Amino acid sequence: MSISVAMHMSDGLLNAPTSILFGAVAVIGLVIATIGARRDLDDRTAPMAGLVAAFIFAVQMLNFPVLPGVSGHLLGGALAAILVGPFAGALCVTIVLTLQALLFADGGLTALGANVTNMALIGTAAGYLVAVALRKLATRNKFGLVAVAFFAAFCNTVIASLGFVLEFAIGGDSAFALGGVAATVIGVHCLIGIGEGIITALTVGAVAAVRPDLVYLLRGTSRPLVIKEAS
Repeated sequence: MSISVAMHMSDGLLNAPTSILFGAVAVIGLVIATIGARRDLDDRTAPMAGLVAAFIFAVQMLNFPVLPGVSGHLLGGALAAILVGPFAGALCVTIVLTLQALLFADGGLTALGANVTNMALIGTAAGYLVAVALRKLATRNKFGLVAVAFFAAFCNTVIASLGFVLEFAIGGDSAFALGGVAATVIGVHCLIGIGEGIITALTVGAVAAVRPDLVYLLRGTSRPLVIKEAS
């Protein structure tokens, strides 16, 4: 049997006070993201956000093997942030997580705040900050862009898993040793990060090859050079 460990917490994994705490963190983060997204999105870029959310929703339903009996799936934070920005990206991932919890019981409703905090807020922010730090490389040519997308997605996955560890340390089952949980979760997500990076790099590269003007990370840069140098 294959076990997916890509970070969707289930009901009961955290105690009630911790679930409430990170539910509040998620709400505050989403309010900030909504304000930022209203500034970033316009009639031209809003449809892109919808497409990104739909793509992440579809791809998250597909698991890929990372170890014998262990599988993972796309988190999508870095992908969304690179394509539509960190604020709209966080909302896209939140919509996906909420629909999965409501329609497919993938992640518990009581743990939704923690899942949103990890994947939509921490993961998206981490992926975007890494991508911005490497933006000069991303604007050189298509190889630079896909390399940055890969690394940002890898960091997104691993750093988001640290949120899981923190939440478990605060309100997880004390019957499980924190060190063992941390080593397992972080180790497995390093492997998942490779798959995440490949999917993100391929997707960002494909979008940039057709419409570099729709890649948020390339705004304000010499975007046409990406296509010219990649051809």
